[in-house]
Parts: sequence; structure tokens; C-alpha cells
Amino acid sequence: MTITIKDVAKKANVSISTVSRVINKSKPVSDDIRERVEEVIKELNYEPNQIARSLVMKKTNLIGVIVPDISSFFVGEILNAIEQIAKVYNYDIILCNSYAEREQELKYLNLLMNKHVEGLVFISYKIQKEHKEFIKNAKFPVVLINRFIKEFESMSVSIDNEKATYDMTKYLIGKGSKSIALIRSGDSDDMFINDQLLGYQKALKEESVEYNRSLVYDGIFKIEKAYKLVEKMIEDDNVPDAIFATNDDAAIAAMNCLLDNGYKIPEDVQVAGFHDTQIAKLFRPGLTTIKQPIFDLGSVATRMLIKKINEDVELNESNVKIMPHELIKRESSK
Repeated sequence: MTITIKDVAKKANVSISTVSRVINKSKPVSDDIRERVEEVIKELNYEPNQIARSLVMKKTNLIGVIVPDISSFFVGEILNAIEQIAKVYNYDIILCNSYAEREQELKYLNLLMNKHVEGLVFISYKIQKEHKEFIKNAKFPVVLINRFIKEFESMSVSIDNEKATYDMTKYLIGKGSKSIALIRSGDSDDMFINDQLLGYQKALKEESVEYNRSLVYDGIFKIEKAYKLVEKMIEDDNVPDAIFATNDDAAIAAMNCLLDNGYKIPEDVQVAGFHDTQIAKLFRPGLTTIKQPIFDLGSVATRMLIKKINEDVELNESNVKIMPHELIKRESSK
């Protein structure tokens, strides 16, 4: 037989509202009554109805997480951090994998709203008008990772993407490359994508290398697409001196295609990536890449979100957190 709050109240000889106050710690009760109620709860092995409790307290301790590709090494490391930090603060997560599809993302945004999540960590390849409208009007806080909505200063955690691509482009030029293909993870107008292009262009200009728009490839975030792109370069006899992909998965795919077609790395083509995921360290030749503090991106985003949820009065910091990056040199560059 299921034990109810009514059974607890009867055995403890108190009202149902008193039991509720003890469970939810919503209003003070005397120590002897609290001890009596807690003893009965333990004796009867009573489990409070979490749904009813959340409605009373207006608190579900749920955080939504939307990601574009759960199989991505980058996303996997981010999720590990989110889950660990959420657990520390007694929050559970609802994970939604959108497959980078806009309609799925919008569907999940509404689903999470109906599930009464208290906040959302959102990772998307492209922030569109519908996303912006939802986030602006959402009744819960949203933290973006590697994205930023300038119109209303969204909460965001990222690195300095302009400086990161600038550093890598300068490095590749310094190692002898004059034609550098930039394979970007998208083509949207958010800070992340635009800043990467600006850093690339700035480095070319400083080194007196002409900017060639045909060497910039947009929206290549899947391994298969990156492989086919490099395959097309080979077929067209249009292989550059270097390939710089703004995620490690695409960079590894580029190296695979070059090696499959008899090219030597880095002698014929230098290859560089972005993120420094586990595969960048394990693949041979080792991948030269921009190291992001991936775990820290996820943990800082989650802490920011929980502080905002709880309206921490000590939170007087900027909505945007810029984390440090590092250029990691391995065998894929000269």
C-alpha cells in the first residue's frame, strides 16, 4: 500500500500542512514537531511526491541541456562537466540531442519549458531568429556555449575566437603556408563564427598574404562532409598549403582524406584543428590545434546558470565569460 502525506500526518498527530512545511522547509515549525514528523517519515518509509512538491515550491531542480551532436568529442567533454557540476548543486539534467536540426531545437526548447526546467545550457551550430526570440522571452535563464546574442547580451561562455584563429593562422604562415583553407563550423552572424573569420583575415593581412574568399568553407561540422570537401579539393587539383578546421573532428577527417590519397602531413599539407579533444592527441600524426578548456566551458556555464537560477546576490559579474586558449603544436604542422 502506498504511504501518503495524510498517513504521516495522522501518525504524527499533526496537520497535513505541518508535514508539508517540514518536508519543504517552507515555514518554521518547532523542533519537537519536526523531529516527530521526521521520525514518522522514516518509520513509514514515506517518499514525497516530487511533482507535487515542485509545484508547491516552484522548484524542480531540473536543468535542460540541448546539444547538436552527442557523438562529438567536444560535446561529450562538455556534457561530462555539466553533469558533474549539476550533481554538486543537487540538480538533474534533461539532455536533448538536436542533430543540429533547427526544428528539433525549437521543439526541445518548448518541451523543456513544459517540463518546468529552471534553466538551460544551449549548444547550437547556428543561432537563428526563432532561437533568439525564445531565449529573449524565456521564463528561465539560458547560457550559451561558444555563441553570443548581441541584441540582448545573452549569457555566454566562450574563448576569444578572433585571437585563437589569428594565432593559428599566423603560426601556419610562419611555418611556410601561403594558401590556408579555413573550414568553419557554420555561417551564422553570431560572435563565434564572425570572430573566427576576422582573426583569420587579420593574420593574413599582417603577413601580406592575400585573402581568398574561395578558401573559406562554411558550415562544415560533420566528419563526412569535411572528408568529401578535401576529396573535392584533390579532384580539382586545388589542394592548399594548409587546412585549418575550426573543430578537431573536421581536421581529423581532412587528414584522413589527404593520407588516403597519398599526401604527406605536414610535408605536403599542414593541418590544424580547434578544441583539442581526446582524438587530437591520439590520432597520428598528432593534430596541431587550438586548445579550449572544454571541461571548464561546461562547468563555468553550469555554475553561471545555477547562480542565476538562485538569484545569487553576489553575482555581479558580466554575462559573458571569456576563457583562455592555447596553441598546441603537434606533428600535423611543420
